[in-house]
Amino acid sequence: MAVFDWKRESEKQWDSMAASWNSRSRGMWETGSRKDIVPFIKQYVAEGSMICDLGCGDGTGSAKLEEAGYLVTGIDVSEEMLERARLNPQIEHCLFTKGDLSDCGIPDNHFDAVMAINSIEWTNNPYESLKEMARILKPDGYACIGILGPTAKPRKNSFRRLYGEEVLCNTIMPWELEKLALENGWRKAGEFGVFKKAAEQLPHGSLPAELQQALSFMWVFMFQVLK
Repeated sequence: MAVFDWKRESEKQWDSMAASWNSRSRGMWETGSRKDIVPFIKQYVAEGSMICDLGCGDGTGSAKLEEAGYLVTGIDVSEEMLERARLNPQIEHCLFTKGDLSDCGIPDNHFDAVMAINSIEWTNNPYESLKEMARILKPDGYACIGILGPTAKPRKNSFRRLYGEEVLCNTIMPWELEKLALENGWRKAGEFGVFKKAAEQLPHGSLPAELQQALSFMWVFMFQVLK
């Protein structure tokens, strides 16, 4: 029986999805579920700071960070995604390199902040990925991490885990990521939820955080590393 090679299988999948992802990503970052992420980062991270976009995909998020005045390095496991990022006409100075979230090849204490949007779930070991973020951040650096919430529904890529099969996606609930971070040397500096239109009609702002998270399409945290 062949051994499941997560890194190779993940690269294959994201390579195959590069074209369809590229056709949708600009809309997500400009008017869709990701439009408030860079403004959120600007509340915590000073202009001119060095930011690593972990799981940068086609570089659309990296371009938004560069536009906001940051010095950006994008890292992704997919060479097809990275090629699209390098060819993005909106990007002038971002650097793009191949790597994964648990082994990104960056020196210790290098970045002021990292951004990882819907990428920590797509790792073989989210705990190791969180440790890697802490390693590459300067003391008191920030990590903006976004994960899909419960109303995004379980991804088909993670569903087969219920049959005991190896999967590429480790679906994480927002409260699980928060607990994982707080148990491993981080503090929560801020957070916000992204909701589907139906949920936006509910008075979720008056609900406790855990119920807001349960209604979310995506939940975005800002963690600060304590070292």
